[in-house]
Amino acid sequence: MPEYAETIAAALGAAAIALLVAEVLYRTLHWLGRRSLLLIELSEHGHRPFQFAGTVLAVQLAVRASTGYARHSQWREVLLHALVLGIIASAAWLVAALLLAAEDTALARFRTDVPDNRQARRIKTQVVMLRRVTIAVIVVLAVGASLMTFPNVRGVGASVLASAGVIGVVAALAAQSVLGNVFAGLQLAFSDAVRLDDVVVVEGEWGRIEELTLSYVVVQIWDDRRLILPTSYFTSKPFQNWTRTRAAVLGTAEFDVDWSVPVQSMREELRRLVEGTELWDGRVCVLQVTDAVGGLVRVRALVSAADAPSLWDLRCLVREHLVGWIRDQRPIALPRTRAEVGDAKGGFDWQRVQVGRRGGPVPASEAPDDARVFGGSDDGDARSNTFVGPDEPVDAGRINGVDISPRDR
Repeated sequence: MPEYAETIAAALGAAAIALLVAEVLYRTLHWLGRRSLLLIELSEHGHRPFQFAGTVLAVQLAVRASTGYARHSQWREVLLHALVLGIIASAAWLVAALLLAAEDTALARFRTDVPDNRQARRIKTQVVMLRRVTIAVIVVLAVGASLMTFPNVRGVGASVLASAGVIGVVAALAAQSVLGNVFAGLQLAFSDAVRLDDVVVVEGEWGRIEELTLSYVVVQIWDDRRLILPTSYFTSKPFQNWTRTRAAVLGTAEFDVDWSVPVQSMREELRRLVEGTELWDGRVCVLQVTDAVGGLVRVRALVSAADAPSLWDLRCLVREHLVGWIRDQRPIALPRTRAEVGDAKGGFDWQRVQVGRRGGPVPASEAPDDARVFGGSDDGDARSNTFVGPDEPVDAGRINGVDISPRDR
């Protein structure tokens, strides 16, 4: 009993000294880190793991020094082995905590609560991915080091290495999809194809990237549903990223109306509407006739907004306002179906051509800016140069890769 008491007293004394040293170091780092974010993060993240690691190490040294008389006793070997396992676990915890402190310090320099946060979101995505990988590697190394402390495990090491080729093949086949997702997650993090908080359209759903891990991606749908997809989906299938370069986007609202619709008046009403709402970012406001078949005219309103949610509300506002405007102010332009009975010698307006009638089409040279998507303004000229290079003139005989006869040009 006196020998056990001596060991217990030595262990308690060593633990107390280790805790005291850890507390002094913690307070010193806090005092030195008044102007250093890195020291503050190191002290906060590393305080508990350093306490645990220092205490276990001090107890092990005390046990070794106070049990020399019982060097070959079984209880001493079991206790020292348990302390070695504790040292390995605490060291892994301390290394992981220090890495987390360094990553949090790096992330603190990049704010994501500002309008232009594309670079910050890219850095955050990469750091989060590296954090998950490093923690996984540390855990695997710690478990491996712990297993190697058992003599039986070291004894079967030769046979394990001999069959490593077969096991590797079997493991690769079994974990093919898992490894594919892991590499896909790393590819997404460093290829800048998708980032946290990016607005995407995937599987017909519109939402934002809420979480990006090594194996799956969580997309928060606009109605608060969650779409869970494997990371390999984003490297093997096409998807829309609305905020890869900037948050500002364009959107349309289409109307099927009668041929008698006053296009210029409708264009002026659209301009008046968007100029009176804060949803419009002032870049694009265009109204064009995009189709005229089947007895109806298709009019498309193209507007722009600073981000995707504002664009959605703006499109709904444009659609609602112009529907009401046509119904109340231009009821003659409401969609209708005509049927003519008799010959073509009647006196109706649509049976003869009237030259010089007021309210006719505006000549192309006098078309207003809000009647052109590619050109007519600085933004339109830039869009024209983007989609049709300066050295790539549009072939008048081909539109969208389709040959057009001279009669249809």
